[in-house]
Amino acid sequence: MATATWRYRGDPAAEQPAALAQFSHGRLRRAEAMRFTVYRSTDSAHPRRKSQRILVSEGERLSYVGNNFDSVVKKYNSLCRYFVGVLDKESGQMDVYNAEIFNMQPLLSGNVMPDDTKDYQNKSYREKMDLCIEAFGTSKQKRALNSRRMNAVGNDVVSTAVTKAAANVIEAKGVTALIQDVAQDDEQNISIFLPPCNEDADKPEDVYKFEDKYKALEVPAAVFVNITQEEITKKTEDRSHCSFVLEELKFLPANEESRDRKARCLWFLDTLIKFSHLKVIKKKNPMGPECPHIISKKLMKNFTSLTYNNGSVQNLVSASMKAKITAYVIALALHINNFQTDLTVLQNDLKLQESRMMDIAKAMRLKISKAKGLPGLGDDQNHKLGALSLPLPVQKAAVSQRKRKKMN
Repeated sequence: MATATWRYRGDPAAEQPAALAQFSHGRLRRAEAMRFTVYRSTDSAHPRRKSQRILVSEGERLSYVGNNFDSVVKKYNSLCRYFVGVLDKESGQMDVYNAEIFNMQPLLSGNVMPDDTKDYQNKSYREKMDLCIEAFGTSKQKRALNSRRMNAVGNDVVSTAVTKAAANVIEAKGVTALIQDVAQDDEQNISIFLPPCNEDADKPEDVYKFEDKYKALEVPAAVFVNITQEEITKKTEDRSHCSFVLEELKFLPANEESRDRKARCLWFLDTLIKFSHLKVIKKKNPMGPECPHIISKKLMKNFTSLTYNNGSVQNLVSASMKAKITAYVIALALHINNFQTDLTVLQNDLKLQESRMMDIAKAMRLKISKAKGLPGLGDDQNHKLGALSLPLPVQKAAVSQRKRKKMN
């Protein structure tokens, strides 16, 4: 058996140790068919970057690239030291040199670095920065770059799919039919947020029933049941409740049962209006400790939509949820005012546009009329009144739908 002596020729502090190429998906069959090129960082003043190198190998069908500064290679090179031995067969002596390992990855089309400087100069500033990040960026920068590229690909795929699907729908149904569908959807979008409606009811109070969680309102509504005129005056000055509630508190009935029922309706209506003014709900009990847990849970479940933001799920009072709250507020106001109520006062309390308020009221089958504002409010402008009467009127097509039909 042949023996060989060896001598160490490498310097541990050498700037350019030998390069060991390790291919990620197999071994080379013919190493002589590969051409290798080493690129080194020109930032010699930086203590970390001056030793960064990139190894590129080119074959007949595929190119590979590796570096000595990504997280995986750093782990390999930090756990142990690598050496390369060069054997002189005639003398039997081997020279040993310092080495470092390069994990070679296939370089796919689209990520190939340009060999022609003209091509590089024609690239945008963003593309040049991406090439720099690929070569010398931190792990965090590289992850952000990959994420941005994946999102761009995903957006292109979704955009292409949506465009193709839209073209198929237009071809199948035609433009006229689609316009009519959109008009019907506008009307249905409001209808799905209305309270349950009993169209076969014999009495107005049975059309939109107010019985859900009625017992849970007894404790918080007690402050309205026993309220005095002085307390009403103070609440009016403080504006601690909405205008509708403050006005109706002046006319609580003397009958104990009727007074209790109206107080519960007023408290829940006031809570709904305050809830509608919220946007993103971050607290577990946004209406405060005086609101019973069962009522707070009902508000969160029925009048908010879930949204994902900054890595967490949040409850949001969206525009559609505000329309739903408005419909329930109108239903409560109808029970309070013997099924005829001032929609303009509610509209102002809810901070809505009149057109939106009227759309919801009409969807609830109310008859709309004009009248002066409620006494004591100091408002002489014409108010819109909404009345619920039987039999319920047949729902008519939306105005926007009729206009579109005329245009066609």
